[in-house]
Amino acid sequence: MKIILASASPRRRHLLELIGLDFAVEVSEFEEDNTKDMRPEELAMVQAMNKAIDVSKRIASENAVVIGADTIVVIDGRVFGKPQDYHDAVQMLTVLAGREHIVISGVAVVKGKQVVSGYSTTSVKFRPLSLAQIKRYVDTGEPLDKAGAYAIQGRGALLVEGITGCYNNVVGLPLVKLSELLEQVGVQLL
Repeated sequence: MKIILASASPRRRHLLELIGLDFAVEVSEFEEDNTKDMRPEELAMVQAMNKAIDVSKRIASENAVVIGADTIVVIDGRVFGKPQDYHDAVQMLTVLAGREHIVISGVAVVKGKQVVSGYSTTSVKFRPLSLAQIKRYVDTGEPLDKAGAYAIQGRGALLVEGITGCYNNVVGLPLVKLSELLEQVGVQLL
């Protein structure tokens, strides 16, 4: 059985490699839209499903298992995906500084006509940050392709005071949730 990750994210690839999964990468062409009027958990799951379904249709193999994922950051009812540019990253981090937010990752698995999905949430508390600290972090370039404009597994770890929940969810792929979904389509990781 061929397992395919429908994501260009090097962080997701790394997490799958850490658990010893043999997989290929086929990047989804589905365009995320974080402005849709739905609950954030539903938004993340729908976008993950659409990514997995897009790749599944293109490869058209009944034996393939396609994994899709979408990670968003939510604070005060606002959804933050990846920042559009430097200024957007600074604005996001300014909102997050000194506060707690929720990271939601939607995960979907497609095998033939089977589609299963779920999500994971993690609470993340940022330490207080000055504008100068935020700009120095954004100057590194690290936050420009990350949901919420930070990478907990990189220099962004210096922003995080604490988390409650799944660390890998904040990186971009909750492995326990993924394992549960894979089991539903007959793939055992343990």
